[in-house]
Amino acid sequence: MESQTFAPITSSLKGSLQIPGDKSISHRAVMIGSLAKGKTRIANFLNGEDCLRTIEIFKQFGVDIMIDNTDVVINSSGYNNFIEPNQPLYFGNSGTTARLMLGILAGLPFHTVVYGDKHLTERPMDRVVLPLRKMSAQIDGRKEGLFLPLAIRGKKLNSIDFKIPVKSAQVKSALIFASLFTNNASNLTEKTLTRDHTENMLNAFGAEVKTNDLDINIQPNPDLVSKDIRVPGDISSAAFLIVAGALVPDSNITLLNVGLNASRTGLLDVLDAMGADISISNITTENDEKSGDITVKYKELNSTVIEGELIPKLIDEIPILALLATQASGKTIIKDAEELRIKETDRIKAVFETLKTLGANVTETKDGLIIEGKSVLNGGEIKSYGDHRMAMMGIIASLITTSDVTLDSVSSIKISYPTFIDDLNSLYEV
Repeated sequence: MESQTFAPITSSLKGSLQIPGDKSISHRAVMIGSLAKGKTRIANFLNGEDCLRTIEIFKQFGVDIMIDNTDVVINSSGYNNFIEPNQPLYFGNSGTTARLMLGILAGLPFHTVVYGDKHLTERPMDRVVLPLRKMSAQIDGRKEGLFLPLAIRGKKLNSIDFKIPVKSAQVKSALIFASLFTNNASNLTEKTLTRDHTENMLNAFGAEVKTNDLDINIQPNPDLVSKDIRVPGDISSAAFLIVAGALVPDSNITLLNVGLNASRTGLLDVLDAMGADISISNITTENDEKSGDITVKYKELNSTVIEGELIPKLIDEIPILALLATQASGKTIIKDAEELRIKETDRIKAVFETLKTLGANVTETKDGLIIEGKSVLNGGEIKSYGDHRMAMMGIIASLITTSDVTLDSVSSIKISYPTFIDDLNSLYEV
């Protein structure tokens, strides 16, 4: 890993950008397109490391998948014609791949072994494994299945009526996938509404997944048929540039075709509450996924409270929102975000340490952060923690610091936004 130094900019940010495809939707498009029968074409696929891991896994099941930059073509005979992998399946650093695939692997008639990199190996899997075992799944691993690597003896599963105890779309999606491989309908109840890309896409491919507020009903053994998918831009990636536009004086940037799924737009709600100058245009809907162009202009901001049901709608955006809060007048409180402690790193601690190093007035709490603005941020040496969102937050911070920011590594950024630094540089007004 090589460190990289970023200097504060002396100009504003201007222009427009096409944001890379949504990571969550790209994962699901590959999974469901592979389970379905026929030719699925995916446009604007995110060809970052995590999503490419998902493609490699389905190739091991015998699925023909061709990649041409951001276009993917899947030719599949359907999940009933998969072959058993002859090698362990590697998830890299992808928590989405790991948790969603456990739901699929539990219901396929194969023995599989799965593992990840050192970071993923430390992330808890029992939140998925334990409810899957309630469906009769056979999963063994370290600490009774708490951590990877895991061994799965796939089989026909039992249906389930289950109240999901955590606010996690990954857990929900794993159980929805597993419910496809049962004899009877399953019913799930969420604690709080979380992102619903799995439900939307499965229905688009011919499954029957009905939602009613927090309740989800899944009919088993669907005839999944191929579908063409255009992936909208990832709002979690767009968040870094949106915040950059809100932070740097005299900025005016537009991000094109960004996903606006209602379960993911908490970032925009918070920016609105802080008084940001945000507008949305050219709204379209395809396969129940809404997208549009987001324009942000610099404006002085006020503090806010980020809590409760808003948290699942912006869980990945909290690091960059914490940075934004350092430049808002007053005290911003982030709470109910304990889920952040089991992401790629403990993001609550990582954000606290990073902002503290840069000179912010920030306090770490059990489930969040308290940030007093407005702070002058100094430069300094900070860590990426091997976490793409922490690395990008550090780079955005460097735009407004009084001296250079040095990051120990930026390699993790290619997980979700391989062109991030180039895209950011293209907005500099020189």
